[in-house]
Amino acid sequence: MELTEQEILRRHKLTELRNLGVNPYPPEEFLVNVTTADIKENYERDKLNYKDISIAGRLMSVRDMGKAAFAEIQDATGRIQFYIKRDEICPGEDKTLYDAVWKKLLDIGDVIGLKGYVFTTKVGEISIHVTNITLLSKALRPLPIVKTDDTGKAHDVVSDAEFRYRQRYVDLIINPTVKDTFVKRTQIMNSIRTTLTNHGLLEVETPILQSIPGGAAARPFITHHNALDMPLYLRIANELYLKRLIVGGFDGVFEFAKDFRNEGMDRTHNPEFTVLEFYVAYKDYNWMMTFSENLLEKVAMDLYGTTLVTVGEKQIDFKAPFKRITMYDAIKEHTGIDISNMDENQLRDVCKKLHIEVTPSMGKGKLIDEIFGGKCEGNYIQPTFITDYPVEMSPLTKKHRTTAGLVERFELMINGKEIANAYTELNDPIEQRERFEDQVKLQERGDDEAMFIDQDFLRALEYAMPPTAGIGIGIDRLTMLLTNNVSIQEVLFFPQMRPEKTHEEQTSEA
Repeated sequence: MELTEQEILRRHKLTELRNLGVNPYPPEEFLVNVTTADIKENYERDKLNYKDISIAGRLMSVRDMGKAAFAEIQDATGRIQFYIKRDEICPGEDKTLYDAVWKKLLDIGDVIGLKGYVFTTKVGEISIHVTNITLLSKALRPLPIVKTDDTGKAHDVVSDAEFRYRQRYVDLIINPTVKDTFVKRTQIMNSIRTTLTNHGLLEVETPILQSIPGGAAARPFITHHNALDMPLYLRIANELYLKRLIVGGFDGVFEFAKDFRNEGMDRTHNPEFTVLEFYVAYKDYNWMMTFSENLLEKVAMDLYGTTLVTVGEKQIDFKAPFKRITMYDAIKEHTGIDISNMDENQLRDVCKKLHIEVTPSMGKGKLIDEIFGGKCEGNYIQPTFITDYPVEMSPLTKKHRTTAGLVERFELMINGKEIANAYTELNDPIEQRERFEDQVKLQERGDDEAMFIDQDFLRALEYAMPPTAGIGIGIDRLTMLLTNNVSIQEVLFFPQMRPEKTHEEQTSEA
């Protein structure tokens, strides 16, 4: 490993610290009794409680004034200034701790512990007066420099995506808004979890390794189990297992599932992603539309105290009820073409007319999906339910109660993207088998996203599944919306990336 000049210097400092008897990675517990946010929020109205504080965090800036210094420490809740004076840290004749350790051997990025008391400077800034400083962890790599002005606004923020996504740990240190995105992600999930639990649904876990990848049309990741000598698949959805639980007698179940699809990557797709799925017995897709719009309204309110959320230059209103339009009406509205009674050949002609690329393996359902995705989807900025899909697009969905050729399905579109997908679930085992067999025919035509036949799921349905409504909500995309991020990589701590190039590869390219 080739080290930079800064990295070499910091390793020399590490050795010097040890030679001075300072353990740069001490094992003892450092007791913390306050945070920077606590100090800033409460000090002015309760000063007596901040006479003996202990705080830990990362050293982020230093203004050296010889025998004293102002500096900043950053903990999980923010930054605060502290003041350190040579004669108070080293009251005796020996000033080594200050002159050698503090002034020469500590660096920006080191993790330190401070003890002291809170005061207000002459210019009115709440600060910590340090009476004791402890090195808790020496940083051997320098942080990128990010400057902040008097208002706290960051300048020279590192924006290189390759660096930020690959070294998220550094990104979180130097870009405070990044941490806020992930805090909000957790708040979104907690809001949903609380609502579902309060409605009597049980949170469950289902297998990630599956013998048959079911519940969605997607290309799976394949692995091999050595002991059983059999292929296994990373799940593309957890739907079929959750519906087995409805068969088993649970009236409502949900799971925040890690799913995996061996497909392309772009601003809204990552091979590993998070989906919330929940299923409720004795309900249908009409009930699910009402429930889900109220659920998302509550999430927005819990997060911001309002249903209005800024996304780019737009304001999206999560106030229920949401607009509803059928898929065929949506296509007619945006293309002027009524496809409701067209066969596969006619749909291919429409795709050609609309300059939509298709392949021979695509059946009727895929062709309609391509038309909607290419010409309609991006127009739905405000929350809109697209309802009543063609049966060919929805092999797990119950047929429409009044309109032949359709199923009781909806997708929720927000800001031009699908956020949720829901059905009145198909619970007729004989019809479900026929639908699976139609999927096998698509596989034979070369559709590598068509579903497999899941014999055990069919067996479960033969024990009778109650009428059920189910939904899947993309947590990553929902988080993107609610945190005003345009890339899925911004809401995943560690998005999938190509292998990092070695130093030798980088040098040869140069």
